Amino acid sequence: MDRFVYLGGRLPFSVSSNTIFAFVSGLFCGIGGIKLLYKFFPGIKVVNGEERKIREDFVDLIGNTPMVCIQSLSKETGCRILGKCEYLNPGGSSKDRVAKNIVLEAEARGVLKKGGVIVEGTSGSTGISLAQVAKAKGYECYIVMPDDQAEEKSNILKALGAKIKLVKPASIVNQGHYVNEARKLSKEIEGGFFANQFENLSNFRAHACYTGQEIWEQCDGDIDCFVMSSGTGGTISGVGTFLKAQNPKIIVALADPQGSSLYHKIESGVLYTQEQAERTLKRHRYDTITEGIGSDRLTTNMAAGLQSIDEAHRVTDKETTLMARYILRNDGLFIGSSSALNLVVAKKLALRLGPGHTIVTILCGSGSRELTKLHNPEYIKQHLNI
Repeated sequence: MDRFVYLGGRLPFSVSSNTIFAFVSGLFCGIGGIKLLYKFFPGIKVVNGEERKIREDFVDLIGNTPMVCIQSLSKETGCRILGKCEYLNPGGSSKDRVAKNIVLEAEARGVLKKGGVIVEGTSGSTGISLAQVAKAKGYECYIVMPDDQAEEKSNILKALGAKIKLVKPASIVNQGHYVNEARKLSKEIEGGFFANQFENLSNFRAHACYTGQEIWEQCDGDIDCFVMSSGTGGTISGVGTFLKAQNPKIIVALADPQGSSLYHKIESGVLYTQEQAERTLKRHRYDTITEGIGSDRLTTNMAAGLQSIDEAHRVTDKETTLMARYILRNDGLFIGSSSALNLVVAKKLALRLGPGHTIVTILCGSGSRELTKLHNPEYIKQHLNI
């Protein structure tokens, strides 16, 4: 299990990191809370067992993912563009961290008990991570997801033994939205626990406590900019909060897909996008090739670290697709749509800042989960004409 080890006092001690941050979250939130934590415990450090040669179980494998230099973009821009390979988590995506922390904190609070059923509404990746964590810890898993996601995701969930309910895409205000369906199911199922990745701050803490510190240490603090897209908002707000607490000069930039409202929220303070100008509240947001990112609402996780985000950049589906192809062709990295979108903005910022800067982003997931859409030439030609 991950531990927090305090080395700043006369008597070093070690306690569960989840216990520490469950407590801290009740007192502090955002950049101020992180700063206060390090002020009162200056020697505090998360020890994820990186030095250990043998991990305890599946859950213990999550985290400590490597950082890779994207050579093609770095040479092209004169900057050091780095990608944290979150797709190398055991469940195949950055959502492993969220699933792990949600489950561990729920157990610590006593709201997820032996024989329980984890229920979640997800576009796929969080569901896959939760299904594997559930298996490792002896729980059942029930996933609700929209029926327009890549077929690979539902196939993986079935193989993992999760129960799946597919629903039509809808606005969050519609009771048929996959998150609302999951919330309803969790109340109907005996022992049901609603993971609630969008509003559960265990998500934010997973990145503020772990991912952010890993990035900081892997770069030896040499970071000029952090780029990340947002689905639940947990990664960009959590990592952004941690990095800003270490160095307020670090630029935190949101990479947003077409049809998402978050770009305008960051740039002008209003949740709005042109594609939604004439929509009714019963409609789903504008369609995009990307999966699991973009939003037409401000989640609790995003709001927790909103003050850490300095700017936003909108990315088209064409830019995302071409970047995914470019990276595969030049770097041999087979990445998903959110990873490609992040790199589009990382490159833009590198060109703006000029040579010699370090830009870090997240490679969230592999392209292996998007074979029917992003990496399907026929689909791309039909929908994007490229």
